Amino acid sequence: MSESEGLLYPTKWLTKASTGDRVAYELRMRIISGTIESGTILSENKLAADFAVSRSPVREALKVLASENIIRLERMGAVVIGLTEKDIEEIYDVRLLIETFVFERLVKLDINQVVKELSKILEMMKIAIKYHDADEFSFQDVLFHETIIRSIGHSHIMMIWNNLKPTMESLILLSMRMRFEEKYDDFERIFTNHELYIEAIRKKDRALMIESLHRNFDDVQGKVEDLWISQQLLANSADNNKQK
Repeated sequence: MSESEGLLYPTKWLTKASTGDRVAYELRMRIISGTIESGTILSENKLAADFAVSRSPVREALKVLASENIIRLERMGAVVIGLTEKDIEEIYDVRLLIETFVFERLVKLDINQVVKELSKILEMMKIAIKYHDADEFSFQDVLFHETIIRSIGHSHIMMIWNNLKPTMESLILLSMRMRFEEKYDDFERIFTNHELYIEAIRKKDRALMIESLHRNFDDVQGKVEDLWISQQLLANSADNNKQK
């Protein structure tokens, strides 16, 4: 793929990506940002020319995006569906479900190593804020939450996370770039909230975790306790089944 100043997805994140993945990441960013609008018809031939690649990686990219329901495959191309507000809300619903589930598992584990890793990532986030590097901050933010999720060693939770990650990563990138430009002061709150997140894990304190989730998901606050209760019911049900 040819290098271009017009690329929205950070090329430094794609050093090990296939050509098809590179096309998929960039197209996803353009669609989610609205640069490519819903209803747009994507032609394999035109995309291949735009990205200076053959049609094979373009087809590979379109299949990936179709599996995420942001495009609909058509003969020799696709139609852009995009993301609705409902889609975005549902993505954050799933994040809440995952992170509340993971915390319930973490309280039963040795958390010393994960706390050390998270503290290192937090320092990298602080440096990114200092140097106004939105892309690096976004990378570390995603890594922060992925490190927590990975720490419980649950393969199917990781499968769900990995399916969710590309779209969520694009949303975070776009949001953080906007905040660095327009709401830079907000990063003090974001940083403090991540400190609270680590403290909740260190102390295995559910009240702190709920507070952190409220701050992190301030657009879906009313759902936090409901999701937490659901997770505890599931956990209690599983424990009861083991005892039978």
